[in-house]
Amino acid sequence: MKISSIPAFLCALALALSLTSFTSDKRTKSKADKVKSATDNDRGKSRSGQTKDVMKLDGSTISAAEIDRTVAMVMDKAGVQGLDLAILNNNKTVFIKSYGFKNKPQNTMLDTATIVYGASFSKAVFGYLVMKLVEEKVIDLDTPLHKYLKKPISEYKYFSDLKNDERWKMITGRMCLSHTTGLPNVRWFDPTGQSPAFDSLGVIKTYFTPGTKYAYSGEGFKLLQLAIEEITQKNTDQLAQEIIFRPLNMTRTGYIWHESFGDDNVAVGHMNDGGIDFKRKRTVPVSGGSLVTTIADYAKFIENVMQQKGISGKSYEEMLSPQIAIHSKTQFPPITEETTTENDAIHLSYGLGWGLLECQYGKAFFKEGNGGPWRNYNINFIEKGISIIIMANSENGEQIFQGLLETIAGDTCVPWKWQGYVPYDVKTK
Repeated sequence: MKISSIPAFLCALALALSLTSFTSDKRTKSKADKVKSATDNDRGKSRSGQTKDVMKLDGSTISAAEIDRTVAMVMDKAGVQGLDLAILNNNKTVFIKSYGFKNKPQNTMLDTATIVYGASFSKAVFGYLVMKLVEEKVIDLDTPLHKYLKKPISEYKYFSDLKNDERWKMITGRMCLSHTTGLPNVRWFDPTGQSPAFDSLGVIKTYFTPGTKYAYSGEGFKLLQLAIEEITQKNTDQLAQEIIFRPLNMTRTGYIWHESFGDDNVAVGHMNDGGIDFKRKRTVPVSGGSLVTTIADYAKFIENVMQQKGISGKSYEEMLSPQIAIHSKTQFPPITEETTTENDAIHLSYGLGWGLLECQYGKAFFKEGNGGPWRNYNINFIEKGISIIIMANSENGEQIFQGLLETIAGDTCVPWKWQGYVPYDVKTK
C-alpha cells in the first residue's frame, strides 16, 4: 500500500535542544598537519592533489583545479570556515577532499577522516537500515506500529500526549519514513506557526490524518525507532553497526560516540556570531539526527546505495519510489492547507528516507542535514551514476550549496526555494 516549513534556523535550534553528539578536537596539530585541504585517505593525512577530471551531468568535465578554485571562492565570500566534498562518477568516488578548518580558533584543519555531525543524514541511513529489516521480515512497512509494541503508543511516556487522539493506531513504518505521520518535526515547536517560539511544554500531537499528506517529521522517525528497538531488543546504533557500518568499513561512523573514534580528529561547528559548537558524546542513538561520520565514511555509504548493494533490487526500488507527492510551499512546516504546483515539473515527492525528483538527467534522490552550524547536502542521479556530498561545519554552509552544485554538476533541478537555501550573493528583505 502506498500513500498518496519551519525556517532553517528553527530546525537548527530544535536539533541543538534535542540532540547532543560529540566533543571537539582539543589538541593542536603539528605544522605538517595544518594543510588547507586534505584528499581522501582514511587515516586523514594529506597527499598530493587530485588531478582527474570530474564528469558533470551533461557529459562535460570539470578539472580538480577548477573545483578547488570554486570551493575556495564561495567559502571565502560566504564566510564558510570548513567544508567536506565528495563526488561520485559511475557510482564510484572519484573526488574527495576537505577544505578549511575543523576548529578555526585552534587553527586546525579538516581532513577526510575528521568526524563531523551528520544531522539528518541520519534519516537516510536509517531508511536504508529499515529496508534491510523489512527484507529479513523483522518488520512490515504497512503494519500499524502499535501492533509491534508491548503496550499502546500513548502509554509510552514520550508519546503520552497522544492518549486522547487514537489516530496513532493508523501510523505505519511507511508513513514514518515518508514523513506522512501527521506528527511534528520536533515537538518543542508548533508546526502550524510561521515562526513559532520554543514551547517548553513540548506537547506532541497529530496535526492531520496519518498518510494523507507530507510534513517533515523527526518525531515520526522516533516512533519507528521505538518499534524497531523493541522488536529486535537492540538499539539503532547496534543494528547500524551490524548491518551497515562494519560491513562497509565505516570505522568512524555511529549513531552514538565510540571510544575508538578518539578525540584527536573531531570538528567543531562555527556559528555566525563567532560562537563554537562543541557537541558532547552521545550515548543514546536518535534515528533521525544523532549520526556522526566522516566524508570518507559517508561516501562509502552512498557508493553502496548507488551500486544497489546490501539490499535487494526490489527493496531498492521501493525505497526510491514516490510514496507521497509533495505540494507544500516549503520543506519544513508551517503545516497549512496552502499548496503550490511550483515543483510539479520535477515530480517532487518523498520515498522511504529520501526526497525524490526527476529532471532532464533522470531520477534523483537527495537528503539534507541541518543542525545549528552543521549543514549537509547530498544528491544522487541514478541513471547518470553521479552523486555529490557536501558537509559543512559552518552556519553559512547552505549559502554555497546552489553555486557549488551547479558548478560541479550543472543544472541539477534542485528545488532550492522549497528547501529554503538562499545563496550568499542574493539579497533578502
